[in-house]
Amino acid sequence: MALIITDQCINCDVCEPECPNGAISMGQDIYEIDPLKCTECVGHFDRPQCQVVCPVECIPLDPLWQETNDELSAKFLDLQKEVRVKD
Repeated sequence: MALIITDQCINCDVCEPECPNGAISMGQDIYEIDPLKCTECVGHFDRPQCQVVCPVECIPLDPLWQETNDELSAKFLDLQKEVRVKD
């Protein structure tokens, strides 16, 4: 699953720089997570770093975007290929 930021977000700005995939950005009112870039930190860390640093715990799994660990790992590898192409 990808993660989602709920409307309990206080816009504290701590999650965005922690995302290794650049999946978090400011939305219209609160931060948002791009599910196409979110790997729940698979390939980078043992736990999603945005959840680790969030002071209000407003970043649950997105029930509308379900993915297996294998799918998250494949997405991680695809994102890494994109990064290498840009460099």
